[in-house]
Formats: sequence, C-alpha cells, structure tokens
Amino acid sequence: MIYLDNSASTNIKPKEVIKAVCDGLSTYTANPGRSGHKLSMKTALEVEKVREKVCNFLNAPQVVFTENCTDALNLAIQGTIVPKGHIICTINDHNASIRPIFEMQKKYGIEVSVAQPHSASGSLTIDDIAPLVKPNTYMICCNHISNVDGELTEIKEIGEFCSEHCITFLVDCAQSAGHIKIDMQKNYIDLLALAPHKALYAPQGIGVLAYTKKSKLMPIRYGGTGTESENIYQPLGTIETYESGTLPTPNILGLGAGIDFVNNHFDEIIEKIDDLSTYLNFELNNIDGVKVYTHPKNAFGVIAFNIKDFGSTEVSQLLSDKYNICTRGGLHCAGLKHKFLGTLEQGIVRASLSYFNSFSDCQKLVKAVKHISKYGN
Repeated sequence: MIYLDNSASTNIKPKEVIKAVCDGLSTYTANPGRSGHKLSMKTALEVEKVREKVCNFLNAPQVVFTENCTDALNLAIQGTIVPKGHIICTINDHNASIRPIFEMQKKYGIEVSVAQPHSASGSLTIDDIAPLVKPNTYMICCNHISNVDGELTEIKEIGEFCSEHCITFLVDCAQSAGHIKIDMQKNYIDLLALAPHKALYAPQGIGVLAYTKKSKLMPIRYGGTGTESENIYQPLGTIETYESGTLPTPNILGLGAGIDFVNNHFDEIIEKIDDLSTYLNFELNNIDGVKVYTHPKNAFGVIAFNIKDFGSTEVSQLLSDKYNICTRGGLHCAGLKHKFLGTLEQGIVRASLSYFNSFSDCQKLVKAVKHISKYGN
C-alpha cells in the first residue's frame, strides 16, 4: 500500500516517536502534576520538558496541550471572544476555525469577513486582508498552508500589520509545522495552533496552542487542574487554567520525540518533499484530462488535482481499491476554499507527502492517474 494522505495524518512514525509513546505507557504512567509522589513528579517533569521543547521549536512564550488542533483553535477563538467585535478569516481556512468563528457570530453577534487571494500565485497577503479591517476588528485568523491545495499565506506581513493595529493574530499551522520553520515572535503571532500528528510525526490525540499575554486567553473548558482545589471556580493565570483533566502523557512524549526527529532531519525533510512535490506536480500537469490546482512553485507536499469530470471521491476510492494508493477525495473540511476554486460539486483529489515517501510512490500514482484518465478505471 502506498500512503499519500499525510496531510490527514502521517502514516509512518519514526522509531523514536514509537519508543517515546511506549515509554509513556510503561515508565511514565502516573498522573502528571496531580500527586506529590515520585512517579507523578517524574512524569510531570517529562511533560514539562516537552512543553519547553515546543516553546523552543516555535519561539513561543507559552504553550498548552489540547486534545487536538481543533480543540486548540476552539480555545483560541472562543477564549478571546469580543461580543459585537469583528473577525477576519480566509477562504483557505479549515472548518476547525471556520465553524467556531461562525458559531460565535450566531451566539455573540460578532461580525465576520472572509478574505480571498487576488495575486496570480494564489497566496494570501496583507493586501487581501487590510481592506476588510473595521474599527471593531479584534482578530485576524488564517491558515498558514491550505490543507486543500498547499497555498501559502504570507503570515509575517500580516503579523506586522496586526501588531501595528493592536489586532490579535491567530495562525493555524496544522499543515506547515514541520515543513516550514516558524518563529512565533518574529512573525508577531499571538495564537498558534498545531496538529502534531501530521508533519511533526507525533501520535494522534494531542494538539498544541501557543499563546502570548497579548491574546488575553480565557478558558473554555473547566475542571480539575491540580491547583486551588478548594476553589469552585476555574483558577486563572497559569497554564493549568487551560489543561483541565488528565493529560495524554504518551502522546505528549511522542510529540517531543517528533520535534526532535524534525529538528535533526529538517534540511533532508524539506529537500525531499520539495523534490517530490515538484516532480508530482509537473507529471500530473502533463497528463491529458488532469487539472492540477496546486501552484507549480508550491512545494509543501500537497498536490490537489481532478481527472476530467470524475467525482473526486470515486477517483480516490478507485486509487485505493485497484492501485493500492491512499489519497483523499471530497471537500477536505474546507467548503469556502472549494467554493472559491469552483469544486464544491466535484471535490478534489489530494495527494500529500511525507519524508517517508519515495519517487517510486509518486511514479506509481502518476501511472495510475494516466490509466484512469485514459480508460476511466
């Protein structure tokens, strides 16, 4: 089986990640920070080591562990709500941020504007966003790399604009972390969400929200924190404020090992994904009947395409059943992006790469697409 659905979740995990998860299930099994005995303290220390590692990886002031990236985005959006305020999001955004934003519109009457790109490259820039700003704009939310077609948002210039205008800047780095070096402070990012099970090669079931004091983040989930247990209200002002309940220690340790793997192999990872992306994009563009939506200069491992007028889910199913190739068809939880691309009915077939893919994998996909385009099966 050839796995080309790494934007959903990486299939192959480095041995270092697997070992770290096993350590979390065999050695660091006590509840971190909930007891004063040695095993609890030992586990809590390992969790804090990973927290520091994530902070260093992103140049972030603080990070909290969440259930997943969707949970992190919900905390960022709901935890900074300004009733009657105005949020700008983009057509690239995943439903993990779009749906919470529009839910806040329904509940609290916030205004929402959706930015779309106007440049030939398809990249979102501050020129696409600045005209939408209003006096009550308090947040700009954007996807760093589109999970649909890999398009990049120019976050540094947007971050500078937000900093100058006292607007909170939220960036969804689910697809970019591990493929691009991200410096939270140099890019003036106030809130940053991660999906570690993708290009950081961590297990599923762990997310990260990095934040600054400027974001004025409030909790949206309440419960046991291991602090101020006599208080019937959620304690405020500490990381525990946002981490109610037992943390998933094995997944957190796996995240730490995933970051180590990416740091140790970053140049190799980027070079390989760049080469494979460029090759796959070029070859698919040269097949009669195939339309590629990913820009030729985009090399972040996401290649979006369709074959003639064939339904994308049917093509993806055929690739799986007949050719043993895993891709993803459909709307990819990003309806606004598909409306912009004109693919709401057909959807898009997405092939997405990881460090563990090969040229042979890409060649077999190209061969299969040629056959489907020519013969329909």
